[in-house]
Amino acid sequence: MSHATSKPSLVAVLARHYDELVDSVRRRFGDRHTAHEVVHDVCVQLLESPEKEGVRVPLALLRKITHDRAVSHYRSERRRLAWVDEQAQVPAIACAASSPESRHETDAEVERLCAAIASLPPRCQQVFVMHKIHELSQKEVAVQMGISLKAVEKHLRLGMHQCRLMLGYQATEA
Repeated sequence: MSHATSKPSLVAVLARHYDELVDSVRRRFGDRHTAHEVVHDVCVQLLESPEKEGVRVPLALLRKITHDRAVSHYRSERRRLAWVDEQAQVPAIACAASSPESRHETDAEVERLCAAIASLPPRCQQVFVMHKIHELSQKEVAVQMGISLKAVEKHLRLGMHQCRLMLGYQATEA
C-alpha cells in the first residue's frame, strides 16, 4: 500500500466532511451562506497551495483552518460595516461650504454609490472596498484574500459596472 493511499489529501477530507465544516462555522458565526463561502474559500486555498506533508489529523487541521478563515471573514465584515457607517456621514462634512443644492446632489450620489457597493456579493464587495477605498494594489488584495489576480480583476469589473449603473452612467466595455 503506497503512502499516498494511506493518508487522504486535505481536499478529500474536506469533501468528505464538507457539511460538518459548514455546520460548525454556521453554529459559531450564524449565517449559512457565509459558512458555505468560508468553506469554499478554504477549499480554494487548499487547491492553490501545495499539499501539506505530515498531517496526522487532517480533519482537525481543516477545522482550525476553517475556523481561522471564518474569524477573518467576520472581522473583515465588521470593519466593512463600520466603514460604511462612517461614510454615511462624510457628505455633510465634505460639502459644508457648498450650496444646499450641491450638497443634496452629492448626498444622493454618495447614497447611490453606497447602495451599489452594498448590493455587490460579499466577496466582490470586499475586493472593491479593499482596492478602491483602502487603495491596496490588486496583487495585495489577491494575497490578503487568498484568491487569484484574475478573480480580483473580475470582482473589480463587476463592482465598477454596478457603480456606473447606479450613478446612471453608460457602462462601456473596454
